[in-house]
Amino acid sequence: MSGTSGNGGGEVALIVGGGPGVSGSCARLFAAEGMQVAIAARTPDKPELTKLRDDHGVRPFQCDAADEASVEALFGAVESELGTPRLVVHNIDGRMKGIFRKRITEVEPELAKATLLNSAFSALLVGRRAAQSMLALDLPEDGQRGTILFTNASAAFKGYPRSGAFAVASHGKAGLAASMARELGPEGIHVVHCPIDAAIGYTRDDGKRAHWMAGESKDDNMADPDRIAETYLHLHRQHRSTWTFEAVMRPWVENW
Repeated sequence: MSGTSGNGGGEVALIVGGGPGVSGSCARLFAAEGMQVAIAARTPDKPELTKLRDDHGVRPFQCDAADEASVEALFGAVESELGTPRLVVHNIDGRMKGIFRKRITEVEPELAKATLLNSAFSALLVGRRAAQSMLALDLPEDGQRGTILFTNASAAFKGYPRSGAFAVASHGKAGLAASMARELGPEGIHVVHCPIDAAIGYTRDDGKRAHWMAGESKDDNMADPDRIAETYLHLHRQHRSTWTFEAVMRPWVENW
């Protein structure tokens, strides 16, 4: 299999986890850079993905990233319709409603299990399948088969009080990324762990940036998903002599 692929020109990027924040910003930027962009979600016909399709030519696909067969079907469809993705972004942190602000004695095991499946386990499934596809490519002259980026949260490093269930999932994803980076780097695959230590305020219809819990962004006190997307693109294009493994992003006023 050749080092370049795709049926419409331009390298293929796959974003797993479709929403209006980081995923939407990545999709728009990657498409503007000439990539063929696929974006996967459980509900691929939701308005934000339909708009990406209509305005930017992004291709929505259905996928439950916590299900092995669904992930396999996703990659099969993307490879058949667009080509082998050389940039894969796993942008699912798995947080479930009700997972935070509970003492460890109050955590519902099934909710914790669902968070783990949607975060670390889905990252394993997507990362595994992405690696299989990239390793099947011929090694190009620049020695870089592709890039796998894992979005994570600050809980990747810190187990906050009353957040144990989410810490399990985030720590698991961090460990997976480190293991994959050490294993796959020598084979030409750049794996990057991308914890975002901030509320992410994306631009709403009224032009203001806001987060559903933290309110409106003021004086750049929230992470801007457009800037995160620029960082992701930079990571993908890094020379292999200076590959970054961990890219922690936080606003200038964040307390850490």
